[in-house]
Amino acid sequence: MPPFLNAIIEWLRAGYPDGVPESDYIPLLALLRRRLSDQEVARIATELAGSGDLHTDKIDIQVMITRITNSMPSEADVTRVRTRLETHAWPDPTED
Repeated sequence: MPPFLNAIIEWLRAGYPDGVPESDYIPLLALLRRRLSDQEVARIATELAGSGDLHTDKIDIQVMITRITNSMPSEADVTRVRTRLETHAWPDPTED
């Protein structure tokens, strides 16, 4: 099992030594933020790059993530999309 998953399980066991009460399942799941898959990052970057604007800002990325996933974007996901755009985008024609 990955170390991060072991850490989560240990944290849950420390907080709930007698097991998680049924009423706490939903709040606990809400704490586990969704993370974009690699395919979603690629799709978002492709759609943003396809708009023709090479100068995509944070708000553009956040809006596209929200539109595709129907959930609020995390800073980590915004960074992943930005990195994907920078890695795969055409060079800026205004740069020499």
